[in-house]
Amino acid sequence: MYIICEEEKKHYYYLVGNEMARLREIFAHNLKENRRKCGLTQAQLAEKVNVSTHHIAMIEIARNYPTLELVERIVDVLNIEIYTLFIDPLSAHEELERLYQTVAKNIEQVVGDAIEKALADKHNG
Repeated sequence: MYIICEEEKKHYYYLVGNEMARLREIFAHNLKENRRKCGLTQAQLAEKVNVSTHHIAMIEIARNYPTLELVERIVDVLNIEIYTLFIDPLSAHEELERLYQTVAKNIEQVVGDAIEKALADKHNG
């Protein structure tokens, strides 16, 4: 269950119940993807952040969860923003789809209004 809070155009998702397990999976997936994008192996990342390769491997399969200090070292090495490790790629896709539908609906409304206005002006003018 997500509880959404909007503050200064930022969205915060508070996790309730067993969503912490999902957060670990999201983190694990995003860590692995970002590490690969940087062209690093687990061993190379482990060496750069001063932990064992086994620890990185366990984080990437959501068996271990890093400390905030380790997360900060990881994002420094990967040169990414910390929040990117916590974004649910499925939720992001759903949000984009919702945005697309909203924009399409708004465009349709604006075009429809413009056509009606043009026809009314032509009929009255």
